[in-house]
Amino acid sequence: MSSRIQLIAEIGQAHDGSLGLLHSYIDALKDSGVHAVKFQTHIAEAESSAYEQFRVKFSYVDATRFDYWKRMGFTAEQWAGIKEHCENNGLEFMSSPFSNAAVDLLEQLNVKRYKIGSGEVTNLLMLEKIARTGKPVILSSGMNSFDEIDEAVRLLKAHHCDVSILQCTTAYPTKPEQWGLNVLGELKQRYQVPVGFSDHSGSIYAGLAAAALGAQLLEFHVVFDKKMFGPDASSSLTPAEIRQLADGVRQIETALAHPVDKSDTSAFTPIKNLFEKSLSVNCSLKAGQIITSDHLEAKKPKGKGIPAHLYATVAGRTLKRDISQWEFLNEEDLQP
Repeated sequence: MSSRIQLIAEIGQAHDGSLGLLHSYIDALKDSGVHAVKFQTHIAEAESSAYEQFRVKFSYVDATRFDYWKRMGFTAEQWAGIKEHCENNGLEFMSSPFSNAAVDLLEQLNVKRYKIGSGEVTNLLMLEKIARTGKPVILSSGMNSFDEIDEAVRLLKAHHCDVSILQCTTAYPTKPEQWGLNVLGELKQRYQVPVGFSDHSGSIYAGLAAAALGAQLLEFHVVFDKKMFGPDASSSLTPAEIRQLADGVRQIETALAHPVDKSDTSAFTPIKNLFEKSLSVNCSLKAGQIITSDHLEAKKPKGKGIPAHLYATVAGRTLKRDISQWEFLNEEDLQP
């Protein structure tokens, strides 16, 4: 896996079954800063049935969830064209399968790696099929317990698959108190694999926070406008927001690659000399006067008198000469 934070834009169902709209998303993402574009490969007959209910009954067109998945499907030839379009734009084609039949289709396309939605993490039948390909797998953990993730990871690692795991919360849109940023560290410690964040918040803030906390992958939904039709529109980012997120992530990445040593202030010497202060007296004093802190003031610049932070070493000492108000105070002006 690349050392850079990978950005994965999920088109998902934002195309609403329109091949033309889908391709327009690929074009819109070309210069957005993302590495990969992710889809969902649905073969209704293989993954669903008339008994599947809508998560949210949003569709004015489809009587059942099965009908919706049927409308969201594309032919193998169309998927090949989608993959080619992505690659021509310098973007990796990715897709989440939801059936063994979908895995077969994606294998025909020779995908580089698989993304598993959290609803499929317990589908060990499909995971076994994917594991046998030996390709890298990204697991989303939105609705899964550690026990369920444990089982999936064991299966994949038994086939020597490279595994990455995304913290995710199955809520649309996800509120800040649901982000679960703490889970990033827990996943990293428990599985010793690259971890990331799959975002449904509808803003760039969760992704930026995850990047700062060490996420190596960020996934998010994309939509042209959050008022568009579809189940994920309000939980998605626009192309403009994705560009903003990508810019922020690169800056965070640069910052994390350049830790600051707070014990070394040598680079600030010129400005410290300008802004830091030297001790002076706030009134005219005669020789023989015992100095107290009430007599002292700190004035810029540094280096014209005793450093201001040493004021406690001056209090209680005797003045050797007359000194005028606002003069800098030096060691030679004081008795030992």
